[in-house]
Amino acid sequence: MVDVCLSEAEKTYIIHGVQDNFREDGRGCEDYRQMDLETGLMSNTSGSARLRLANTEILVGVKAELEEPKPDTPDRGRLEFFVDCSANATPQFEGRGGEELATEITNLLYRAYSSDTVLDVKSLCLQKGKLCWVLYVDVLLLECGGNLFDAVSIAVKSALFNTKIPSVNVTEEEGGQTELDVSDDPYNVKRLDVAASPCVITLSKIGHYHAVDATQKEEACCLARLIMAVTATGSVAAMVKEGSGSLDPDSISDMMESGRKIGQALNKKLMERLVEEEQKGLKRKTVGFLR
Repeated sequence: MVDVCLSEAEKTYIIHGVQDNFREDGRGCEDYRQMDLETGLMSNTSGSARLRLANTEILVGVKAELEEPKPDTPDRGRLEFFVDCSANATPQFEGRGGEELATEITNLLYRAYSSDTVLDVKSLCLQKGKLCWVLYVDVLLLECGGNLFDAVSIAVKSALFNTKIPSVNVTEEEGGQTELDVSDDPYNVKRLDVAASPCVITLSKIGHYHAVDATQKEEACCLARLIMAVTATGSVAAMVKEGSGSLDPDSISDMMESGRKIGQALNKKLMERLVEEEQKGLKRKTVGFLR
């Protein structure tokens, strides 16, 4: 979380707003702020996405590279995540200020995508033990306005949806040599099925109640939060508790129930939005990220 200094009066106002299900910006406790999403905006990547969630802005690029599978998973490709907290996002990220947050987000992404049920990494293997696709997912935090974990997960899923992997024909010649024929046809590509990939839902405990998509001010009033990676079916792919405050069993149960419900709705809405944008093709309006 990015530190924000608030007076006791401001904290009390925010806590009472969450308690009354009428937050500072008029939202209910289970409402997200408006999102602006765009995919396919970087031509030098296999897939890309830009997400703006109020004052939080995330840019994700995916690059597909042919490499040798890891010895312990010879029949699978893999995802490699890298998160960069830009010093322009907040002065607190200057120097090595954003490293701890970047590590937390990276670790959560690895946990969220650790199961074959959320993304079929076996389909990325071309030759068992010899050749596979490795997807390098680079995440750049351009601006911080609260709720970074959720925003990053949405942008990552969108970039993976947008990813186009060239078709490859692999033949073995005499002597065990492998010959690769990588298609340069932009339409002869492989797409990833991200329907089962999770979105992260962060539930912040503010006072005696919880809320999703916390602003920076609300995060400053939060002593504990539950971060859940939820799939479209409501399954929890990863979960972590953060903060110095404690959560009683009843609170955890209520937060998990809310997280599953909100996660299912968010995944459904996101996939509808991605498919709709894909169908528009070249007719869709693009904004870009250099403004």
